[in-house]
Amino acid sequence: MDFKLLAEQYKDELLNRVLPFWLEKSQDLTYGGYYSCLTREGEVYDTDKFIWLQGREVWMFAMLYNSLEKKREWLNAAIQGAEFLKKYGHDGNYDFYFSVTREGKPIVYPYNIFSNTFACMAFAQLSKATGSEEYAEIARKTFQRILDRRGNPKGQWCKIVPGTRPMKDFALPMIICNMALEVEDIINDPALIERTIDESVHEIVDVFWQPDLGVILENLSPSGKRLDCFEGRKVNPGHDLEAMWFLMNIGIRRGDKALIDKAVEISLSVIEYGWDKQYGGIFYFMDRCGAPMQELEWDQKLWWVHIESAIAMIKGYQLTGNNKCLEWFEILHNYMWEHFRDNQFPEWFGYLRREGMTLNTSKGGKWKGCFHVPRGLYQIYRILESIAQKDSSD
Repeated sequence: MDFKLLAEQYKDELLNRVLPFWLEKSQDLTYGGYYSCLTREGEVYDTDKFIWLQGREVWMFAMLYNSLEKKREWLNAAIQGAEFLKKYGHDGNYDFYFSVTREGKPIVYPYNIFSNTFACMAFAQLSKATGSEEYAEIARKTFQRILDRRGNPKGQWCKIVPGTRPMKDFALPMIICNMALEVEDIINDPALIERTIDESVHEIVDVFWQPDLGVILENLSPSGKRLDCFEGRKVNPGHDLEAMWFLMNIGIRRGDKALIDKAVEISLSVIEYGWDKQYGGIFYFMDRCGAPMQELEWDQKLWWVHIESAIAMIKGYQLTGNNKCLEWFEILHNYMWEHFRDNQFPEWFGYLRREGMTLNTSKGGKWKGCFHVPRGLYQIYRILESIAQKDSSD
């Protein structure tokens, strides 16, 4: 495998096709913020703004400005989106709405804590880019609201009757462990960051990971017991694999080889479990008992699942030299570039039928925005570049 050539392929896709698409097509320079509902060609087909996607796009351009190149157009794009979020994205208590109109009027209450998490990451990253204490303070207040809401993330907007079947979900510790790394530079409480990371890692590795099944479960009882219901049997392989490269980053930060090895072990187990042996690709949802799924989209192949899995595999290879990780990265690479990349127009398709045919040609919508594809391309290109440089110096 020519790592240097592959690194250039991912870098070129990021800088010359994907980022220009979002810069040119998504910015609302009249009202601020970004459009995410974009056709295959990049035309706006709906003007509602989904706050977690607004936060993700601010984070994306601020992160690239901080980590890759000090391009003014990236910083300007991040600032204008952040100003929209600051003015219209939250309820005044730093609970961020799920969606607003083009002009910024609230549509859906802040029931989804992930609107908070991505806003927190966005303002933290932008504060580093600009030196703005105002942005840093917004990130700190939002971080505290996330910690305050952990025990009851949906709060008054939860539709579940309390007491009958209480559950906790994997998505929260998964996101929080990554978010803690994002904000630690601006949180003036190192002990809080370490405690938050410790709690999240424990939940992922010691509670949600099920060694006998070889997968992570999406939902458990508050005490960590398995539940025999739709939600309790659900497996989301993409979530599992995305979380594993987050854990690898924590392992790097802490010099914890055992944690990195555990993340690689889980990654290889999950991808074997989640891979569609008949048509290729990773299933969106699975049932740990093999029962019929309630989500009709369970067998679709989604963009984010595959690119996050590819990050986990190439990072696992980089950190451990495990050739199984490299083999899986090559499989994922070939699948993604054949099925998700649009050879005619920029950006990637998001949704495939089980057999690998394009299901939806849009480049963005309520769930897909300027995040997984560019972040994945960036992560993979930098990892491949690092491997190539190491190989050339050996």
